[in-house]
Amino acid sequence: MALSRVFWARAALWGSAVTPGPVVTRRLQLGRSGLAWGALRSSKLHLSPKADMKSLISYVVTKTKAINGKYHRFLSRHFPRFYVLYTIFMKGLQMFWADAKKARRIKTNMWKHNIKFHQLPYREMEHLRQFRQDVTKCLFLGIISIPPFANYLVFLLMYLFPRQLLIKHFWTPKQQIDFLDIYHALRKQSHSEIISYLESVIPLISDAGLRWHLTELCSKIQNGTHPAAQDILALRECFCNHPLGINQLQPLQLKALSRAMLLTPYLPPPWLRRRLKTHTTVIHQLDSALAKLGIGQLTTQEVKSACYLRGLNSTHVAEDRCRTWLGEWLKISCSMKETELSLLLHNVVLLSTNYLGTRR
Repeated sequence: MALSRVFWARAALWGSAVTPGPVVTRRLQLGRSGLAWGALRSSKLHLSPKADMKSLISYVVTKTKAINGKYHRFLSRHFPRFYVLYTIFMKGLQMFWADAKKARRIKTNMWKHNIKFHQLPYREMEHLRQFRQDVTKCLFLGIISIPPFANYLVFLLMYLFPRQLLIKHFWTPKQQIDFLDIYHALRKQSHSEIISYLESVIPLISDAGLRWHLTELCSKIQNGTHPAAQDILALRECFCNHPLGINQLQPLQLKALSRAMLLTPYLPPPWLRRRLKTHTTVIHQLDSALAKLGIGQLTTQEVKSACYLRGLNSTHVAEDRCRTWLGEWLKISCSMKETELSLLLHNVVLLSTNYLGTRR
């Protein structure tokens, strides 16, 4: 008994020196294998949620597409007119968002490389100009939709007054033609007033040759004749200073020119003059960039949009005729200096009134 007690005491003190028996070894091996299996299971549990999340996302996307398709089929079957408006509205949102992202890329590139607006290529300049105009038009809708529950009123106004409140992205193809015709009819109402004003200031021109040229030009336009580019360029000196310089134009003429440029005339004369200067300067810069690019590089839609911006109702004019007219415009615009921008402003009326019998 004494020897056994001594043996067990030494074993307790020097347990590391005692070789484990077969039972202890087996338990250690099971413990180690259990730890290894636990580590393996923990690694699988760590990777599983990611795979589950991907499968869940793909499932949600698939179900959403299926539900969206059923919803579209339901609308097209039971509410065909509303479905057309709904489709146009959704496509319009996508196009407007794409325009916004493109405008942001252009502005970012301008900021990084210290590029001014007039140094951009033609398409980027035109995109920024059109996007600014669209944002300005959408700003009114954003303001009136701020009060609570005002969004219902906004949708009603958008449905009742699409021409006044919506940009072209949200117009139907028929509306695009009809609305452009309406806008052109509004600006044509000021053409006769502008020509009459030019006739009234002829006696104020000191140079006899310029007086004769301006009298002939007004007579041609009133008789339904389309003037040549040389007839307009011969009057460059008249539009530099008094009485036809942009800083000397009378308030009534400023209002008439604003209507011809599709700008609001209901502003004080100094604001009208400033807006006309800015608008005409942008068109002059666009003309310089377009001359570098070449009219032949433009698509049909780009040609028609460029002509409409400069005063021609291109919706009812053939593409080749639009390109010819745009070439005449560029010939006049690229020959002008900044001090002669008043002539470019009046050219919206002089060059477009009688082109191909458009005067009606």
